[in-house]
Parts: sequence; C-alpha cells; structure tokens
Amino acid sequence: MENVIENQNQAPEESFEELLAGEIKTISRGEVLTGKVLRVDPEWVFIDIGYKSEGVAPTTEFTGPNGEVKVKPGDEVEILIENLRTPDGMVRVAYKKLQRRRAWNKIEQAQKNKTPLEAYVLERIKGGFAVDIEGLKAFLPFSQAFLKPPKNPEEIIGTTLKVEVVSVDRKKNNVVVSHRNYLEKESERRKKELLENLEEGQVLEGTVKSITDYGVFVDLGGVDGLLHVSDISWGRVKHPSNYFKVGDRIKVKVIKYDREKEKIALGIKQLTPDPWETVAEKYPEGKRIEGKVVSLTNFGAFVELEPGVEGLIHISELSWTKRIKHPRDILEVGDKVEVVVLGVDSENRRVSLSLKQVEPNPWDVLVEQFSEGMVIEAPVKTVTDFGVFVEVMEGIDGFIHVSDLSWGRIKHPSEAYKPGDMIQAVILKIDREKEKLALGVKQLTPDPWESVPEKYPVGSVVTGKVSNVTDFGVFVELEEGVEGLVHVSEISDKKVKTPVGMFEPGQEVKAKVVKIEPESRRIGLSIKKLKEEEEKKEYQEFSKGSQKGSITLGAILKETLNSGKTK
Repeated sequence: MENVIENQNQAPEESFEELLAGEIKTISRGEVLTGKVLRVDPEWVFIDIGYKSEGVAPTTEFTGPNGEVKVKPGDEVEILIENLRTPDGMVRVAYKKLQRRRAWNKIEQAQKNKTPLEAYVLERIKGGFAVDIEGLKAFLPFSQAFLKPPKNPEEIIGTTLKVEVVSVDRKKNNVVVSHRNYLEKESERRKKELLENLEEGQVLEGTVKSITDYGVFVDLGGVDGLLHVSDISWGRVKHPSNYFKVGDRIKVKVIKYDREKEKIALGIKQLTPDPWETVAEKYPEGKRIEGKVVSLTNFGAFVELEPGVEGLIHISELSWTKRIKHPRDILEVGDKVEVVVLGVDSENRRVSLSLKQVEPNPWDVLVEQFSEGMVIEAPVKTVTDFGVFVEVMEGIDGFIHVSDLSWGRIKHPSEAYKPGDMIQAVILKIDREKEKLALGVKQLTPDPWESVPEKYPVGSVVTGKVSNVTDFGVFVELEEGVEGLVHVSEISDKKVKTPVGMFEPGQEVKAKVVKIEPESRRIGLSIKKLKEEEEKKEYQEFSKGSQKGSITLGAILKETLNSGKTK
C-alpha cells in the first residue's frame, strides 16, 4: 500500500496560483460522494473524488457474490468517505458499507410495501439457501423456495430469483425471504390478467404441464388449458407423449373458453388449414397416389395420404384373386403402398382406396386370352369331395366338378387326381361378373350316350358289371359312362324284396334292354324278361323237335321233368 501511495505522491504539487484559481473542495468523514474509477488493480481501486487526494478502496469492495469485479475505469460509483487523510496520504473510501446501508433500507422498505426484490442464490445451507440481496446475505427457507420442489433443488444455485421479504432484524443481521410468495402472487396476477383478456381464436404460448391419455394440460401463465388429443393434429395421434414432453414450450390456439367455469379448450391443428378442405381437388377419382399404412382392422387398412388425411382400403379391395381373411395377411403398419382413389366424401371425411386396382384385373386378362371350348393344361391345386381346383393362371383357379371329371361313376376325385398333377380340361363357362371358371375333363371325349340308342336298342341283350346295388335295383355298367338299371321288379318272376346280398359290385350280369331314355340318360334292363325269353325259345326249339318224329310217353315225361328242373 505504501509503495502504491508513494507512486501516487510523485505527481507534481499544485502551484499556489493553481490553488487560488480553483475552488478548494472540502469533504468530511461519513460523506457520500460520486467518483470516477481511475484504475482497477488486483488489490486496490483508485477513484477520482474531486479532492486534492484520490480515494482508494480494496478491490474486494467491488466484487460480486460470485467473485467478479463489478467496476472498470471510467465508471461512476457512489462511495462513503471513511478517513480523510491516512498516513499514506490517501482518502480511504468504502463502497460495500454504503451498499449494505442502502440494502438494509431497501429491504425494510420492501417488507413494508410488499414489493419484490432480486436475490442471487449463493449456496445450499441447512434448511434452505443463502441468497445475496445487493451485497446483503439473506436466508431463503426450502419451503419458501418453490411452488413445487424440483427433482434437483440445487439447480437454482447461481440464479437470480424474485423474492418477498418475510422478516427483517437489522440488529441480529437477519433477513428471511420467500420466492414462493412471489410466485403465487405473480401466478394469480397473470391468471387474472389472462382471463380478463382471453378470447376464442387467440394464439398463445404455454408450457406443457402434464400429459394424459386423452390430452395435454398447458400452463398459459397461471391458468391451465386442455389440449385434447383430437386437437393435436389433423392426422392420427396414438398418444400425446409421442408429440410432447413436460416442460415443452408450445404455441396453441384458444378454440373454446367458458368464462364462468374458467375452462379453456386449446388446439394446435387449428393453427394450420384443415387439409380436408382441398381433398376432393387433390385426390380425384381414379388418381394413383402413394401412402403409408397406419392402421389395420378386420375390415380393411387405413392409409395416410398426407398429415391429417387418411383413406380406407376395404378388405375386398386388397386383391383381385386372393381370399384375404385379414389385411395383415398381405400388409403391415408402416408399409408404403400405391393405391387408386375410388371416391371422396369430404363431408364425412372419408376417402375410399383400392390396392388391387393398381394392377389390371386378371379376369379381364383371362377373358382376352381364353374362351369357352378351349382346351387348356394346368396343375391340380386342390382336390375336394365335390371336385378339383386347377390353377389356370396366377391368381385364377378353374373348377372341375366331380360330375365333369368322367362320363362314368367316380366315388371321390382323389381316386384319379392329386395336387400337382397336370391335367387337360375344356373351358365350359367363363362367368366374368361372378369370377367363376368352370372346366371339364370328360368333355375331351365324345359323350357315349350319343350312340347308346344305336348300340343298345330296346330288345337287345347286353352284358355288364354291377357298379352299385340299392334296395330298388341294381346298376350295371355297360361301358365307361353308360349304366343301366335292373329294377327290383325286373330281377326275377318271383317277388324280390331287395337285391342287396344277391349281387356284388363287379359281378357280371346279362340282361335285356327294355327301355331307353337318352335325354335323361337312363337305360332300363331286365333279367326277368331275358330269362322268360330264353325259356320261350327253348320251348319253341323243343316243339320243333317233337314234330319231326314219333314220341313215346316216356320221352315226353322225361322231357317235362328236365324242363321243370331248368325252371
């Protein structure tokens, strides 16, 4: 200090004339003056106080709560005169003492008027925090530091808070403050101001306070508004947490305000135009567009065309040929798909889409490439009790009914075919509207019934094999595809209750054709009439023989006996 003073005193002394030319300023101890900072050293600050000697104070007098020097050369500061002439020839001044005096006055006045002050949080101490108010330490109890304690209470250290003075005791050097009181009053003030000026249609900024399944509560400044999940976006929102987190600052629009109940409904999607206003123009019928699958249901798939606009692909519009039980059989959420617009209902916010119509209808292709009567070759796909399905082209199956597999009798299609077999067939019918394709195998060969009247005329004797035995008669296969029926009444001249047990499948039978109905594909056979005819013929031959020579009584008796045995 002595060296610093010596350096200062090396300046030339004022002349007598100079002293007379100017006014000699007088100062007194305890006086408050305004001076200009001349120089700031690590230990001392020199101040021009308008006196023949400069004022000097420790640099620590001008440091803030975090250790930074708060003045620089050229700054004007108010100081307190402590000593007029120290042994080193300088005037000793004080800055903090003056600030503390003023701080006490300000704190006491703030308590009296209930006005808030700014407090710098220094550190965490027992029961709360130590804070600095214009150089004066005060106590901020933990219970008075927050409206709602955060996870990390120490995060306020190093920040400046608004506080209210709870109690002051200058003698005990004790000041207690509350940040909570200030927050509560400020919240009430902002709430009142907000509610007085709030109108529907206003756009405000708020803070996300909490998130629920049905929406987001937003603090608008002392009052909360509800942002319902349906008002977050024009598009589909699975959960509000996918869009926000607590503490986010967001812009919202007041869409409804109940002044009496102080209920505020907010919206974000209302900040942008409703995309459905232009959907009809943007997506005309027949247009091909790309979208993303956002949801699958039993009846179809929802596709997002743009944010806020979704269309439905009904399950019937997923594929031309595949039988789809559920859309997930061919689609997954997140898939990008090309679709065709079938129709737009802007009033009900619906767009009908089709996935299958992106490709040509295979039935249209089939009609162009195939015609009835054409012979095709295709693999057997499925064998059922009632017929065979064959894959004519990708996605289109033709069906061969069991009755069209053969002109003859087939017990089960699996006796002749299995999946994978190549089969030739004739196209019998193409039903484009019902998307059905009927095929036949037996039609590859002529219908044997066309020649039945010539081959098996009434009265002719035929030989065949038993194909089926029923209570009402016996079916006899004369050739493949041609069967005749021996009715139970035509089996014998004796009464037969049932032929079951009398004949076996595969047994050879000889009978007489007694009836032909080609239209209904029926042939009536008779074993009884054949026997009667054969007996009559034998008798006629016997009669012819007896007329050629004499006949003895014994011969006649013998012939009669033999004839009886035959019958």
